Amino acid sequence: MENRELIVKNAREYVYDALNNEGSGHDWWHVFRVTNNAIEIAKYEEADIYICELAALLHDIADGKLNESEEAGQKRVYTWLVDNGVSSETLDHVMDIVSKMSFKGGNQKENVSTLEGKIVQDADRLDAMGAIGIARVMCYSGHVGRPIHDPAMKPRENLTLEEYRNGKDTAIMHFYEKLLKLKDTMNTSYATKLAQGRHEFLKVYLDQFYQEWDAKR
Repeated sequence: MENRELIVKNAREYVYDALNNEGSGHDWWHVFRVTNNAIEIAKYEEADIYICELAALLHDIADGKLNESEEAGQKRVYTWLVDNGVSSETLDHVMDIVSKMSFKGGNQKENVSTLEGKIVQDADRLDAMGAIGIARVMCYSGHVGRPIHDPAMKPRENLTLEEYRNGKDTAIMHFYEKLLKLKDTMNTSYATKLAQGRHEFLKVYLDQFYQEWDAKR
């Protein structure tokens, strides 16, 4: 039988070592927040906390943006799970979550189907909203060299995954192409409540931003 406490401890150490110095907003502290969100939602929804915690800890190890490809990232997670004595049932569940939870511009081929997957997805998306979400957008924009705002550039609709990730956008465009859409994608009732307040903060920020941009406030 797998030693859940040891596996979670090892996962925390592994992810910390891998992402502690990551500079795009997908760092250890993002994982830390997502994991805490997932645990709190799991308690409320009476889900398997162990699965939620383990998947949340490993979710960005599998992220295609931090690897040569999504396949390479998922292989890293799979290999770690095998090497750390995770049961086949847990392995399959965690891999199902980390391979399907990404937003991808709303272009997921498959979405999460289990309660635990929905919880981890909600936890990750909550961290892209509100004050922290804004900070992460600006952090990522600086990391990849995209501008904060260009009035000539307008949000794009019905993006393909390639268009979503091609970098032809701005930090402010990303609000419309992702952040403001997240409230309506929440899976659980607890996350939906949290998302509402964070969504409203995004709108307040944008109003202030445009007023300052136009020298009105």
